[in-house]
Amino acid sequence: MANQISTLPLYQDLLHGFDSWLTSRQTTGHEFTLPLRKKAMEHFQAMGFPSRKVEDWKYTNVLPFLQEPYEFNPDIIQNTDKAAITLDNINIPGLDAYRIVLVNGQVQLALSDELPAGIQIKSIVGAESEPAFQANFGQQIKLDKYHFAALNTAWYADGLFLEVPANTVLEKPFHLIHIYAGTGNLFIQPRNLIVINRSAAVSIVESVISDNSTGDIFVNSVSEVVVKENAQVHQYYLQTNSKNVRQVNHTEVSQKRNSVYNNYTFSLPEADLLRNNLHLNLNDEYTESHLYGLYLVNGRQLTDNHTFVNHLHPHCESNEVYKGVLLDNATGVFNGKIFVQRDAQKTNAFQQNNNLLLSNKATINSKPQLEIFADDVKCSHGSTVGQLSQEAMFYLRSRGISEQTARRLLVSAFAFDVTQNIQIPAVEAYINKLITQHIPAEQELVKA
Repeated sequence: MANQISTLPLYQDLLHGFDSWLTSRQTTGHEFTLPLRKKAMEHFQAMGFPSRKVEDWKYTNVLPFLQEPYEFNPDIIQNTDKAAITLDNINIPGLDAYRIVLVNGQVQLALSDELPAGIQIKSIVGAESEPAFQANFGQQIKLDKYHFAALNTAWYADGLFLEVPANTVLEKPFHLIHIYAGTGNLFIQPRNLIVINRSAAVSIVESVISDNSTGDIFVNSVSEVVVKENAQVHQYYLQTNSKNVRQVNHTEVSQKRNSVYNNYTFSLPEADLLRNNLHLNLNDEYTESHLYGLYLVNGRQLTDNHTFVNHLHPHCESNEVYKGVLLDNATGVFNGKIFVQRDAQKTNAFQQNNNLLLSNKATINSKPQLEIFADDVKCSHGSTVGQLSQEAMFYLRSRGISEQTARRLLVSAFAFDVTQNIQIPAVEAYINKLITQHIPAEQELVKA
């Protein structure tokens, strides 16, 4: 498998094209990131794309999704016809938000809303001279360990830089709309850096739309989120890609003292591949983190959620609840790691993964993990796999409720532990609607 990965045409093309592409970018204003790009490419060249021999990719084989040739030159990919873009089917009904639109990783100010005074938004390449960029960009990600993050760090061409000033409390959320479109097979690598300064409070809703009927889109995305002292961040990620999309996301979060970070990840049909790497670094005392995830997987879709919570200091708390609903021949993966380092006394850490199989052919690989090196902590983790309760189905059917409606009610009740924590009513209603839409009228159920 390792030899197959290293001989992929895409792997070879990325290696051979890097030096000439980087030379074309060595202009004034880009010097700061050049050493990091070169270092990242060295790591990617040594690692290549991950094979199933890599422990964190044991259940996710990316080789079938990398076989065909892709256009990966950012200068070509970014020449998308902006006039053909429509936002009608990505708007969330009832959501009052500051809209920020990105097309293939490029910020589109003409399609975005005007933001409140003091909030800074730039393209990632236009922000390299900003103090917040130079202090935070690429500081946490281990490039020698994460294959796709290293590749993104070397090759990213654009993305979003968003900085919220200290003491800013926004009543309306940001709505980041990521649009991926073009012709042919595209390999797109957006890079985002979000800095929330001291005592600020914001909500960020991210949603995705893709339009490429003539080929496949592979998105290798990296986002860094920096949450400063006393800041509060709610980040929602709504993955509603089409069938021809393969997406690998790496989100790296850094928290400082007394900060709160909540992440809500909703992975819905119908993308071919969804891989989410969500890493939290609790870099100071008295931090609080909550991770909520819901993945609904159908067809032959593969959805893989890997979370990593690193407790480094005392008196911190993390809570994690992920739930999965699997249909048809779908495959789901959950791998959650909680590390409690030696100095992280008085840590409270909870992790739970529950899965509902609605098909005899669906597969789930669940692996919750705890590694504790401190002795004064409260930690727990668990995982369950089950099917719809026949007793509950009979109870609902006996009261005149149709089988389809009963099934949708039970799935919605199963997901309630996640959806009830959504802080924005319009987003909660939208997610609940999507859940019911994707539960079919007839489904081969797992036999008790």
